[in-house]
Amino acid sequence: MSSLLKSLLAVPLHALTWLGSQGTRGVAAVVFIAAAVPPLGALLRPYVTEAIFVLLCISFMRVDLAALYGHLRRPALVATATAWTTIGVPLIVGLIAHATGLTARAPGLSLALMLQSMASPMMASPALAALMGLDATLVLITLVTSTALVPFTASLFAGLFLGDMLTISPLTLGLKLLGILTASLLAATVIRWGFGAEAIQRHKKPIDGFNIIILWIFATAVMSDVVSDLLAQPVFTISLAALSFAIYFALLAVTTLLFRRVGYERALALGLMVSQRNLGLMLAATAGALPPATWLYFAMTQFPIHLAPCMLTPIARRLTARGDTSGATAAGSTS
Repeated sequence: MSSLLKSLLAVPLHALTWLGSQGTRGVAAVVFIAAAVPPLGALLRPYVTEAIFVLLCISFMRVDLAALYGHLRRPALVATATAWTTIGVPLIVGLIAHATGLTARAPGLSLALMLQSMASPMMASPALAALMGLDATLVLITLVTSTALVPFTASLFAGLFLGDMLTISPLTLGLKLLGILTASLLAATVIRWGFGAEAIQRHKKPIDGFNIIILWIFATAVMSDVVSDLLAQPVFTISLAALSFAIYFALLAVTTLLFRRVGYERALALGLMVSQRNLGLMLAATAGALPPATWLYFAMTQFPIHLAPCMLTPIARRLTARGDTSGATAAGSTS
């Protein structure tokens, strides 16, 4: 009986292992498969919060504590990167939105851009950095510090820039973000304690595969209206897609340039993290009570989020292959 059970369990385990071995190709495929099944997206939309919770649990569960403590010994670089992604980015976006009159002319889009800038980096960023051959540990520690701060910084910037555009108060937004993050961290701690860090590392590929499936569930839920919106308002939808790519690569480029003194490999890793914003966390915190234009922009951001790592992998591999040490001295000075 036990051998039969093992045989039955081996099939999904092998499937998850294969899926996890696809790397950035699997992540890129998610967005196209998600857009191709709108009816399924409508069914999955009520489960956006659950999908985000599972993704957070997986990420917290896989935190390498030794790497975390190692990077804490270089606080200046981590503190600067954290300040940039949690304070610098939303402050600049908020000021531009108000200075250009976007808040008054297109409140739904302005809300989307502010929520995007206020969000913490995606929990999958360290895994994506590792798949690309970049410094995943630096991304990890900056991600942890940024995520810890986002309930407070998001509440602050929501109060400064969003006014009555949100259906919940800035304080409620911060408390919901804090609750989601705390609950997922506790759940991940229990899982890590129950199975052990070695077992989690040993099953890295199947966990990667499961992570891709949850990413697909989230992307499918968010992109359920993309096809109908494209047919109903093609120019507007394509414009939002172009804007999402422009913002993604602008954040990537500006961050890479800002941190180039620590070496372009590390700078690119930080750029990847800053451009990969955890919009799902904001959707979960607001319970999806957002205008249609905000939903559509969030759907369009799935394209650069899932495609860019695959597009950037050749650049990352060239940097790591040449052993980019152009910022070694500057990196040492920040430790």
